[in-house]
Amino acid sequence: MFKGQPKGLFALALANTGERFGYYTMLAIFTLYMRAKFGWDVDTAGRVYAIFLAGVYFMPLVGGIIADKIGYGKCVTIGAFVMIAGYLALAVPMATQAVDMWTLFAGLLLIAAGTGLFKGNLQVLVGNLYDDPKYADKRDSAFSLFYMAINIGAMFAPAMAKALYNPHIENAGYHFVPIDNATVEFGAQSGAYLQTLAEGYRLCFFVACASLVLSLLIYFFCRPWFKHADVNTKQAAAQNVQVQELTPKQTKDRIVALLLVFAVVIFFWMAFHQNGSALTFFADKYTKLNGITGINRIWFNIWSLALIAVSIYTLFAMFQSDTKKGRIIATVATLALWAGAIAFYLQMPQSFNATTSDFQQFNPFFVVALTPVSVAVFGALGKKGKEPSAPVKIGLGMLLAGVGFAVITAASTDLISPKDLGDSAQSILSPNWLIGTYFTLTVAELLLSPMGISFVSKVAPPKYKGLMMGGWFAATAIGNYLSSIPSELWNKIPLMANWAILIALCVIAGLIMFVLRKKLEAATQG
Repeated sequence: MFKGQPKGLFALALANTGERFGYYTMLAIFTLYMRAKFGWDVDTAGRVYAIFLAGVYFMPLVGGIIADKIGYGKCVTIGAFVMIAGYLALAVPMATQAVDMWTLFAGLLLIAAGTGLFKGNLQVLVGNLYDDPKYADKRDSAFSLFYMAINIGAMFAPAMAKALYNPHIENAGYHFVPIDNATVEFGAQSGAYLQTLAEGYRLCFFVACASLVLSLLIYFFCRPWFKHADVNTKQAAAQNVQVQELTPKQTKDRIVALLLVFAVVIFFWMAFHQNGSALTFFADKYTKLNGITGINRIWFNIWSLALIAVSIYTLFAMFQSDTKKGRIIATVATLALWAGAIAFYLQMPQSFNATTSDFQQFNPFFVVALTPVSVAVFGALGKKGKEPSAPVKIGLGMLLAGVGFAVITAASTDLISPKDLGDSAQSILSPNWLIGTYFTLTVAELLLSPMGISFVSKVAPPKYKGLMMGGWFAATAIGNYLSSIPSELWNKIPLMANWAILIALCVIAGLIMFVLRKKLEAATQG
């Protein structure tokens, strides 16, 4: 799995892990911070959040255009410093609330701009490592590992946020209550409580700064490992470095192929990002969150999940190690990790009360845990000459996403629809229905997202690599925006109809990908 990969992959993956950990720690409390600090209602905070996310995913398009002109590494470095400035703007308290608000907007603009310079171009550097024929056959597995590293940060971020703001609140003499309940709980003291809560949330912005500094240190100290990949076409020409020459027709065919892929994956992200909306509403309204007993409790212990995820890697090492000593070490490590996971589980109360936000950790956990399985399966198929192409993997991912929503549809058969349920809840379903849905959607994601990024890095014409990688993120941004449609329909149409729309989108998009398969595969050969 890790064997035979260039060292530059691990340096770039770790640099990205640090940045993503800070970003997701900030994102975990972002809307809550705005509401506590400025007293904004849900709609206002949600609108700012949506605009910010749109900027974060659209700016790589601009960052890619700039990088194609001035260099990928230069943009990554500038982007990191711009993001640090943005997080500091959010972290440092200002003299008045009005100044704080405008500083917030300035900080968000800097974070979006910095992400645009950093995110896509870092992935272009990863792709450039695999332009070397020596590593070309490892491109897909490399992006799977890179994608796994992103999700390590995402998995631990919510726990880090909670570990920061909870002690701050308790030290101030309060106990945590949701924002909307603060007035009832604390009465006249609610304003003081909300400001204390906002100060606790603000600590997460400092974590984002520290994570980015760590990412930059990794990036600079390990730069010799990937410096040779930091070359765009203009720099290659100046250095007399050989680059792939494409005819105008080949360039056009490749761009058209990529645009077709972008159009299809919009529908995947539209469906997939229901984890923050419709699937969260489902957890809140229909899932039994109180009184979870037995082995099911382990799903809600992040430390047990983390150790289990790591043990998957040591388990593979037990069978893949070239030496007896290596196999023994891997075996001992696996047993120790399992023992640690059990120990954390045994410390949990016999009856556990979960929250809707706890379900957000399942997707990154499954990404981290299933990546070695994905790499092993496709590696074995590759050795037999039967590994499916990236377009086929993307098509399968779309179809499997439809299966994921079929799981939640099966659970919804006898449920009252939200439009009839109103503000009440029908909390009767086992959490396992949602966990199963997240598992299936994550398998679909592993087939589509890292494979799609790998496809872009391989097919993009050399002089448009930054632009095309930015195009992938722009498609993601459009999908994220369209993901609000099922949320808007939540209280207006039957529950089964909402899921049926998502299943239909996934299946149709998957079938389109299979229809386009030959055209897309031909583009990779041109």
